[in-house]
Amino acid sequence: MSARTRNNVRVVGAADGPVVMLAHGFGCDQTLWRSVTELLAPEFRVVLFDHVGAGASDPAAWDAEKYASLDAYADDIIAIADELDLREVTFVGHSVASMMGVLAVPKASERFSKLVLLTPSPRYIDDGDYRGGFSAEDIDELLESLDSNYLGWSASMAPIVVNAPDRPELENMWTASFCRTDPACARVFARATFLSDHRADLASVALPTLIIDSARDSLAPPQVGRYVRDQIAGSVLTTLDTSGHCPHVTEPEQTAEAIAAFVRSS
Repeated sequence: MSARTRNNVRVVGAADGPVVMLAHGFGCDQTLWRSVTELLAPEFRVVLFDHVGAGASDPAAWDAEKYASLDAYADDIIAIADELDLREVTFVGHSVASMMGVLAVPKASERFSKLVLLTPSPRYIDDGDYRGGFSAEDIDELLESLDSNYLGWSASMAPIVVNAPDRPELENMWTASFCRTDPACARVFARATFLSDHRADLASVALPTLIIDSARDSLAPPQVGRYVRDQIAGSVLTTLDTSGHCPHVTEPEQTAEAIAAFVRSS
């Protein structure tokens, strides 16, 4: 199975422009990058895809055991870059996909030149002095709720994740994206996301790295962005004056400009 088919890969924008690969997070698919893609496309070659088990990825590629860790998703990212023979790629990962990028880029340094981590979290569960924003009990309850009522969970989480009460169409967009993910796949992906701990992997990142977070984000609070910055040598943190975990949805202009400026920088 080709990577293009497996991950529903699309390439749009300026054919000869710098390459920007956009990776979606848990419960999403590539459609949530729509507004950012429109803003980047005149200048950049934009590569979009769906993680296996999400969006319009090939159902035949799903393997619950394989995709129980983020390493398999990272390997898919490398396979896409290899198949398309991409070079000097700026990888942009939203939420858990930021950690997929952290895992992928050291293994394929010939493909990737820069890394953008959008509202990243290397670990969601508090651990000693590390504050991820959730207790172990919080995450257990979150996963139990997702298991028992998948669609109800997505509807109840939308206001927290998007946090744009005056723009219900954005919450509807996120919920619709979530509903395109098979519940069985989502349950496995949720555990790979919320139970993982990739703090030790941050130090392996040697590429220029931009961290973008939201000023008011319940899922990845500001202290997490600062932690990631402190663990990746030479990285830069930009905090957008926005709410929620999806600034590419709620503030696409700010998000696209931060990405574009970083790609253009030497």
